[in-house]
Amino acid sequence: MLYLDNSATTKIHPEVLEAMMPYLQEEYGNPSSKFYSLAENAKKAVAKAREQVASLLGCDPDEVVFTSGATESNNMIIKGIADYYGREDGANKRLMTTKVEHPSVIETFNFLGERGYEVSFLDVDQYARVTVEQIKEAAAQTQPLLTSIMWGNNEIGSLNPIAELSALFEENGLFFHTDATQVIGKVPVDLKNLKGVRFLSMSGHKIGGPKGIGAAIIRKQSKEIYTRLTPLMHGGGQENNYRSGTLAVHNIVGLGKAAELAAANLEQNVQRLTELEQYLTDIFKTNLSGKIKFNSDEKDKIPGLISLQFIGVNNELLLKKLADYVALSSGSACSSSKPSHVLSAAGRSLEEVRQTIRISLEREVSEKDLFIFKKIQ
Repeated sequence: MLYLDNSATTKIHPEVLEAMMPYLQEEYGNPSSKFYSLAENAKKAVAKAREQVASLLGCDPDEVVFTSGATESNNMIIKGIADYYGREDGANKRLMTTKVEHPSVIETFNFLGERGYEVSFLDVDQYARVTVEQIKEAAAQTQPLLTSIMWGNNEIGSLNPIAELSALFEENGLFFHTDATQVIGKVPVDLKNLKGVRFLSMSGHKIGGPKGIGAAIIRKQSKEIYTRLTPLMHGGGQENNYRSGTLAVHNIVGLGKAAELAAANLEQNVQRLTELEQYLTDIFKTNLSGKIKFNSDEKDKIPGLISLQFIGVNNELLLKKLADYVALSSGSACSSSKPSHVLSAAGRSLEEVRQTIRISLEREVSEKDLFIFKKIQ
């Protein structure tokens, strides 16, 4: 079967699995223990992985907080900032996001809205993007405590103008968070040049790493002063008191190795995904002209992610028909039971939503593999 649902999850890279195995077997120490070799080896492995993730993202290693994935990172950052800075009477309780965020952001904002926070969900354009002017105007009106805008959309693939938004939020001194889960390894990320991005979320399983591990990047206020927030989980004070609990060393090592590979292969990955996307797009335009409609923009997008409509064809029936041959999706794996809120917010009708599929490529796919789409009539 041809797997083309890489925005949902990716196959673990062989080098990642190889790096993890010792920490599932002989190197089983707890990095929070002291002095003996098993503990020290685990501690060194975690430190190395932290440096690998930091190198990929362009931040300091002590700004990397290991979590179970981007969903936890999003919850941790948004709830943590809202509670720590907004819990007092008269405090700023205004929060801003968009209508097309990942469910782990939207539902967290809804949760806080039910608890007295003033939550704004901003409109987007036909490609599920915001504009700098739109955010500048909204931020000037509300002065939100925290704004959360995803870097790249997980259904349509559109990229938001994060560099410009970073500059805007750095200038006004307001907290800015971005869910970068879909762009890591496919778009250059250098937080040293994006000082306005105070918080970032990512998952390991989107870049050839294991499931159950991710990172929350929490930028320091200065070289020696950590940004404060209320922990999502209290306990032993691991991860600089941001996230308590025994560290999953094997998964952390896997994330570190996946980050190292993503950094080393970024340029080649982007080039290959762009080539494959163009090749597949040409197949659709040649063989199915008049029968398809693209939801994705042709520029400012995640390479290798295509969202398109098969006009007059129910997407669930199409996916079931193709399931023995190719793995595709109708949209986000995290909200598969509901019509796409992303496409709806981007102005698509319910009929258009129900005839949309998402294809997400990976670099090991060959042009020959994609011949299967020439058979679709």
